[in-house]
Amino acid sequence: MAHQGLSPYHTHADLLQKYMELPQGGKIQAVWIDAENGLRCKTTTLDGPVSSIDDLKEWNFDGSSTGQAEGANSDVFLRPAAYFRDPFRRGDNIIVICETYNNDGTPNKYNHRYSCMKTMEAASKSDPWFGLEQEYTIFGSDGRPYGWPVGGFPGPQGPYYCGVGAGKVFARDMIEAHYRACLYAGVNISGINAEVMPSQWEFQVGPCAGKDMGDHLWMARYLLVRIAEEWGVTVSFHPKPLQGDWNGAGCHTNYSTAETRSDGGMKVIEEMIKKLEKRHMQHIEVYGSDNDLRLTGRHETGHIGQFSWGVANRGSSIRVPKSVALAGKGYFEDRRPASNIDPYAVCDIMVQTTLLSA
Repeated sequence: MAHQGLSPYHTHADLLQKYMELPQGGKIQAVWIDAENGLRCKTTTLDGPVSSIDDLKEWNFDGSSTGQAEGANSDVFLRPAAYFRDPFRRGDNIIVICETYNNDGTPNKYNHRYSCMKTMEAASKSDPWFGLEQEYTIFGSDGRPYGWPVGGFPGPQGPYYCGVGAGKVFARDMIEAHYRACLYAGVNISGINAEVMPSQWEFQVGPCAGKDMGDHLWMARYLLVRIAEEWGVTVSFHPKPLQGDWNGAGCHTNYSTAETRSDGGMKVIEEMIKKLEKRHMQHIEVYGSDNDLRLTGRHETGHIGQFSWGVANRGSSIRVPKSVALAGKGYFEDRRPASNIDPYAVCDIMVQTTLLSA
């Protein structure tokens, strides 16, 4: 939930620019996932440009300060897994997604990427693809949704979704900056739109092969939070940031395989949905914290306690697009995941249930 914080620090862009233009060696910014499903980063310097993941070194950090280890045995190791161009430093600089490992060589318990990669390898013949729709809410330094009137509320939901114009959309300049930064970095971002609740936005990442989806979504999140820092605002991935008659925030998960994309794929989709229904609560367990506040059966959601599916039905757990039903093949959308999911865990269980279970 939103809360009051310290006074925002605004970047002095004019002062910073002359330093950013100074020539320097390649810098690497390593980004990893902490115990609270958040983001941390630290920076190291390499001697020159990087051409492959093998050029990057293993590093470490104090896991006791992030909730990932105990103080008496606090070293957690960063193993480079994927890298992207750095839109802040530019040039040969890059930002690296890392996996976290304990000092005995085992994956850290919050390293969901490790299990996800194993699952994707096991299901590689089916070539699973994902597209994730990341919703989020922007808050100002006063703890209120950005742009909302002081001491009051904006008008009811209706004109804000995909809105245009003052009073309907807020912080479009920051959202455009994020979109461009993702394109520069090499994130497979496929679109953006203003959402149903004012000050709420969505960006879409994908389609990505299963092994890449988590990397691209986490990098897109990192860039968003980092850019919001410069604007002096905060980003909330809470699935129900405001109580009342306001939409929550999800991370709708679009999914397909070689079989669903082929002729007769609709029958395969229906079989997958049957498997998903049997494991509904197991999925809910990894579909985000506080998701019960969002999945109420209202505001374009199905109820958390009841599995449902339908064609073109945004009030169901699983939605099959009308175009897919007509074509008889394609993909489906799992509308249950919350905005604060770990994408590695969600992609992992989706493939486990639909492709690797009986």
